[in-house]
Amino acid sequence: MKFSVPDMSCGHCTSAIEKAIKAADAGADVQCDLGTHTVAVSGSLSASQLGDILRAAGYENTISS
Repeated sequence: MKFSVPDMSCGHCTSAIEKAIKAADAGADVQCDLGTHTVAVSGSLSASQLGDILRAAGYENTISS
């Protein structure tokens, strides 16, 4: 799944996002791209769960195609 995360702007942001997702799904593969402000995740969580995790970490997001 791919999410657009417009407020992700630095290495701290990517680290916080990766840590939050991996806390809920340790086996998740998380790829953050600062250039496009996107986060791609493959793992066992649903899009809804991932969106909630990103919001709880302080990052508004939308599912990107």
